[in-house]
Amino acid sequence: QVQLVESGGGLVQAGDSLRLSCTASGRTRSGRPYSMGWFRQAPGNERAFVAAINWSGGYTDYADSVKGRFTISRDNSKNTVYLQMNSLKPEDTAVYYCAAYEFPLAIGVFRQGSEYDSWGQGTQVTVSS
Repeated sequence: QVQLVESGGGLVQAGDSLRLSCTASGRTRSGRPYSMGWFRQAPGNERAFVAAINWSGGYTDYADSVKGRFTISRDNSKNTVYLQMNSLKPEDTAVYYCAAYEFPLAIGVFRQGSEYDSWGQGTQVTVSS
């Protein structure tokens, strides 16, 4: 399993922006970067899919709740994936987790957390109204 380290969380006001980063400790056995995703979990709620990006950056997917506000991207030279979060709302408050999987789909990315092999420790994002 790869080690994932997230950073960038914090306390912001509604309407503000934050950028989360997730750096992987290595690459897959084939030498490709991992396909990666972001999930979040608010107190009392189940973990929910936020966004995902495949190993090349050619495919991305977003939860409806963040589409148009969040952007996932990657820099494979740094083994790092980013989640740019704009127009934040109080309902975006959660612990955000980065996750990775090794074997990419031919088309698209996984939304199901069960398909991911490795998880980061999480970073807290709090949005005040």
